[in-house]
Amino acid sequence: MTSIFFIWGFITCLNDILIPHLRMQFDLSYTQAMLIQFCFFGAYFICSIPAGRIVGRIGYKKGMVTGLLITAVGAGLFYPAAATAQYVFFLAALFVLASGITLLQVAANPYVVALGPSSTAETRLNLTQAFNSLGTTVAPLFGGLLIFGLAANATAEAHAEAVQIPYIGIAAFLILLAVIVSKTSLPVIASQEKPVKPLSFAQLKQYPHLLFGVLGIFLYVGGEVAIGSFLVNFLGESHIGGMSEETASAYVAYYWGGAMVGRFVGSYVMLRVSAHKVLTGNAVIAMVLIITAMMTSGQVAVWAILLVGLFNSVMFPTIFSLSLKGMGQHTSQASGLLCLAIVGGALVPLLQGVMADGMGVQLAFIVPVFCYLYIAWFASVGSKQQKNAPDAELAAS
Repeated sequence: MTSIFFIWGFITCLNDILIPHLRMQFDLSYTQAMLIQFCFFGAYFICSIPAGRIVGRIGYKKGMVTGLLITAVGAGLFYPAAATAQYVFFLAALFVLASGITLLQVAANPYVVALGPSSTAETRLNLTQAFNSLGTTVAPLFGGLLIFGLAANATAEAHAEAVQIPYIGIAAFLILLAVIVSKTSLPVIASQEKPVKPLSFAQLKQYPHLLFGVLGIFLYVGGEVAIGSFLVNFLGESHIGGMSEETASAYVAYYWGGAMVGRFVGSYVMLRVSAHKVLTGNAVIAMVLIITAMMTSGQVAVWAILLVGLFNSVMFPTIFSLSLKGMGQHTSQASGLLCLAIVGGALVPLLQGVMADGMGVQLAFIVPVFCYLYIAWFASVGSKQQKNAPDAELAAS
């Protein structure tokens, strides 16, 4: 399971290196470059509900194997995309790749939640998400070294190889991992594996914590991805860090590395401190750090924005697990809705790209500030279930 969490974190974060590389190669505006995240995370919006139904029918294990294979196909498509040097083909490959990751997300997250007592679900998901963050930490170092290193030779062949080599390697690893998972004896969660009738929207409204959580995931993923997408360009600003793209890509690892450290720490802290309180505190601190990065320059701005990653750490798994509480046998459907909201990673960076084109990269960080403001509200108010809410297993009867 931790291998699966690692690889999808690695692939997702590699986009942060792909964006400045393709922006330079195709001479794109910030808005055009953010179409990378739009196509990648847009797949979550299109594929999450079908993925939830697929997992409900074939089970978590087969769902994860299928997701790994689809992701491998998407990674393999980078080879012809780079050979033709057409931006639209890169976007298509990213969509296929992200469709497979969507299926992985829908299957793996609730599976981890269901593997133990609901009282420790947040801790368990934070621990596995820490390995997701390990992937996001390694990816910028790997991508910066390989993609920017190979692309330093300004030939068409060098630009193609800079993308083809890492993604073909990823495809091979995904196929190997799919074989390993298919041969591994994973526990079957009986109450979760049988087909169930989906809840209607009217029934879902009886669980406001889930609906608020859907918006929370939308804004959290949007804010986190928007920050990561602009880090290389932000650190390259003359009054901020004045770094080259290759140097800045190494600093991006600090942003995602902070999330990794925070998740290991968070999984321990939340055994003793309420998940609601931890999430509220992290969201408030993240807002303060982003505003500091917007209002200052030099090393203060550099480290303020990088430190946001540390406080992002527990947000996704905590929002996810708090939103799934009480959903019973409809956990896979609820998980599909939450993964649907990951489309925030497509729309929020695009909005920030439009603002960056109009007002500059630094001031455009006001967008994630509002995202974290909502998360603070969700943690302290919106995530608390109504006492009279019926059990989800009875709601569809």
